[in-house]
Amino acid sequence: MKKKSKNYNEIIYQLTIEDIQNVAEENFGRELTNAEIEKILDPIADRIPWYDAIYEAIKDKLEIKEQDDFD
Repeated sequence: MKKKSKNYNEIIYQLTIEDIQNVAEENFGRELTNAEIEKILDPIADRIPWYDAIYEAIKDKLEIKEQDDFD
């Protein structure tokens, strides 16, 4: 069976400024300024549990045996 090659740089999920503005509008009643958005970009990225989300998705949806610590 031939493996399909994947584009390892393909974006599979992204947040947009519109997403940020929607949250600000819905929760704080206004859009954020560019300066305010700049201040929260790193904290947003720091709070997204990417590794855990990927690990849990693999574990939940694929039948792949996990490695032992000794493998």
